[in-house]
Amino acid sequence: MSIGQIFKHRALGLTDDAVLGIYRNMMRARKFDERSVLLQRSGKIAFHVSGIGQEAAQVAAATALHTDEDVFLPYYRDYGFVLTVGMTMRELMLSVFAKAEDPNSGGRQMPGHFGCKRLNIVTGSSPVTTQVPHAAGIALTKKMRGEPGVSWVTFGEGSSNQGDFHEGSNFAGVHKLPMILMCQNNQYAISVPTSRQLGGRVVDRAKGYGMEGVRVDGNDVLEVYRVVSEARSRAMQGEGPTLIEAMMYRLSPHSTSDDDMLYRTKEEVEENRAKDGLPRFRQYLTECGLWDDGKEAALQKDIMAEINDATQYADQAPYALPEDALKHVYHEQARREGGQWQ
Repeated sequence: MSIGQIFKHRALGLTDDAVLGIYRNMMRARKFDERSVLLQRSGKIAFHVSGIGQEAAQVAAATALHTDEDVFLPYYRDYGFVLTVGMTMRELMLSVFAKAEDPNSGGRQMPGHFGCKRLNIVTGSSPVTTQVPHAAGIALTKKMRGEPGVSWVTFGEGSSNQGDFHEGSNFAGVHKLPMILMCQNNQYAISVPTSRQLGGRVVDRAKGYGMEGVRVDGNDVLEVYRVVSEARSRAMQGEGPTLIEAMMYRLSPHSTSDDDMLYRTKEEVEENRAKDGLPRFRQYLTECGLWDDGKEAALQKDIMAEINDATQYADQAPYALPEDALKHVYHEQARREGGQWQ
């Protein structure tokens, strides 16, 4: 590997500290995921949807975006993304424990239904890809008001077949909206492989909607960062939206309610595990002289301390009270006036 290839991140404008931060957030997301599976198996939490194997694209994309200007509409596997834009480990744990203090939904929704006004994360719902038209509307608002920033929306390749994806994409293309759509193509829509879902490629749909389309290796952190950075620059210059198809693989089952060995083989999973973006990026950092076994051990210790703290905090936090059932449903002033809804 040449010196230029070793220090590719510097050519992209990323400092050494920035790429170390990317690796840290990838590892935080992975360890959160692994802890959540253990919590579900031990009966502490009810359900978990995993994002193992998708951290590279999520964290790289979040790093390329601007938290002070952009609006985010992630999907239910985006733990790496939300951690990178500022959600804390405690907040994520409060969500999986369904506690009242959960900033996403006050413990009302399933885990992974992110929403945080502080971080410009727009709340999601269970019907897949409904966030795409919402992202288009937000981008239109930004364009009409002359506000900086883009709307960012992610989804899986299975849900790219839903009508909301096509309607939102068409609207964004027609109006040349400052919007980035990223399909995290992890090869499976629950148990359905891409060969049974797609007649072509997701990225090729961009042409039909008059927008730029880019396919990228979702396990390559720096390539995802480059592609998202360029998409954002095009949007900010008034050139319209971009559809990114990030190719990756879901290493874990669809969820803790899923037996993935019913529809794929261990050999297939292990073949793709060898392409995992997390160890791949660690190898890159090591070749750059930025990482070693001692730093890895220290990082693992720090992250486990963070996760243990978050787990204990969320486990002991109170659930919502019955009288809070209508909180955030009706206008707070009406609530204070004794339930006289108008």
